[in-house]
Amino acid sequence: MSSENLQVLLAERPVGWVEPRHFTLQRAPVPSPGEGEVLVRNRWLSLDPYMRGRMSDAKSYAEPVALGAVMVGGTAGEVVESRDPALRPGDKVVGMLGWQRFGCVPARALMKVDDSRVPLQAWLGPLGMPGVTAWYGLNRICEPQPGQTVVVTAASGAVGSVVGQLAKARGCRVVGVAGGAAKCDYVRGELGFDACVDYKAGRLGEDLKAALPDGADCLFENVGGEIFDRLLGLMRPFGRIALCGMISDYNATEPYAMRNVRAVLVQRLKMQGFIVSEHMELWPQALRELGAMAAAGSLRWRESVAEGLERAPEAFIDMLRGGNFGKQLVRVD
Repeated sequence: MSSENLQVLLAERPVGWVEPRHFTLQRAPVPSPGEGEVLVRNRWLSLDPYMRGRMSDAKSYAEPVALGAVMVGGTAGEVVESRDPALRPGDKVVGMLGWQRFGCVPARALMKVDDSRVPLQAWLGPLGMPGVTAWYGLNRICEPQPGQTVVVTAASGAVGSVVGQLAKARGCRVVGVAGGAAKCDYVRGELGFDACVDYKAGRLGEDLKAALPDGADCLFENVGGEIFDRLLGLMRPFGRIALCGMISDYNATEPYAMRNVRAVLVQRLKMQGFIVSEHMELWPQALRELGAMAAAGSLRWRESVAEGLERAPEAFIDMLRGGNFGKQLVRVD
């Protein structure tokens, strides 16, 4: 085992777009587990949009990452040393060990997973936080009925791709919004959406109206900004909106000024934001369904993989600009 830990720290709080200078790479000794703790070698790191908010010290639902601290993030790896009988060396686990090669945490902070039927990194994507986020927002907030229309923004991403497949399995018509022809081809062809609007094509308003001639009953919103604004104007009466993310505003110094908020009143819409970690009691139910779909081959996903922890900042910035295709991961080493 390596005697050196590699870590990515938050060096500076960004104002506007994240840049490489906001991170710093540090080499440190491998920590030793205390009583009740385990030492994990991280094999995979998940990069997710929420991390941009944790780089800021603005008021939010979670504490910001401290300057000089390891960046927060979900990881999947292998136990190398344990001082808790619940876990043994060789066990595969997922947790929140952050942007580093090794981490020590209490055993109770980890979830043991089975990578015999799906790859280990899938527990950071469709069988992890993104998949459960999709399941919760669709089922507990959108509550779609067979025959209704569900629209999903960032449809080729880790969350949106699962939302659409779950909605199709429930008998809904599903329309995605994604950036670029290749992503829309994937959303329609491989994921089985009924339609996909390419917001980069320059015809956003017209294309949304053409894809949603009768409007939408449910909106799973990941993007915000102009796309969200236009979709508000296309919601049907008593529609439901799961507000999952607003990635278009995360790096903005002046947030987009919404113009169609009146539609919430006129169409009597229900709109709810949510944080999936606040609903841990439902994770087992969600993971049973997602795991069964994955094992049966009926749940599809795609990954963008950066090789080496050193590339995590570059991959994170690229993801915020929409450069990833599917779930953004880092193969730690």
